[in-house]
Amino acid sequence: MKHFNRRVTAWTLATFLAAGTQIYSQTAPKAAAPPTPSQSPKPAQPSDQELNIRAYLELLRSDVKSRATAVIAEVMQFDDDEAAKFWPIYREFELETSRLGDERLALIKKYSDNYQNMTDEVADQLAQAVFKLEQARHDLKMKYYERIKKALSAKIAARFLQVLNQILMLIDLQIASTLPVIP
Repeated sequence: MKHFNRRVTAWTLATFLAAGTQIYSQTAPKAAAPPTPSQSPKPAQPSDQELNIRAYLELLRSDVKSRATAVIAEVMQFDDDEAAKFWPIYREFELETSRLGDERLALIKKYSDNYQNMTDEVADQLAQAVFKLEQARHDLKMKYYERIKKALSAKIAARFLQVLNQILMLIDLQIASTLPVIP
């Protein structure tokens, strides 16, 4: 029964992520047209639509974080001592992960902005940036695996890594399934 509840929780998270990512992909801002010669260049200020999307993304991100935290808490089943050691480390991990999420979002925006007129140069820049981002995420997971292993145990650190990888794979699959392949 315990494993069934974990799977239901994981599927709930996956369903939420699916809905959230699809909504974002449907409302992603289009690249702004370049100013005409009669327009004077102004400092770039986000449009109302971009501000609304940013606000929505922050809300979505906070909800995804809370759901992921709930899944981790349920699956890890910490006692009080373990929880006191784990959660401060996890909060630091979340902070660093959110920076990588910002970079990923910027890459997706660049992809979206260049999708219709993709050049070899931009495609290569995007691919290289994805490799760099994947390596940074890998390095971050290794760093926090070691920290959790030191603070708790290798078994607990490995369990966390396993749960984390499952969550990240769900997110990655959902994002990848909403992005069209380069024409």
